[in-house]
Amino acid sequence: MRRYRYIICLLLAGAMLFYAVPRLDVYSSGLEGVFTITWLAFALIVIAGNLTALLYEPKSKVNVRTRRKVVTSNRKRMRSH
Repeated sequence: MRRYRYIICLLLAGAMLFYAVPRLDVYSSGLEGVFTITWLAFALIVIAGNLTALLYEPKSKVNVRTRRKVVTSNRKRMRSH
């Protein structure tokens, strides 16, 4: 379910960039140029964060549970020896 949210956020961020980039002027002076660079930086942070969350999502919760059982069983063996 979270995967769909990340994909939707990426699509919305891409649509905002597609709409905004032709209208923003990076080379303008003053407050307009600062706003443009700041807006683009935040847009890239949003895209990077959603891509990271999408690509490095844990595989499944079952694997985490089985790993915990293996670790606890190894600890019990070590203590009994």
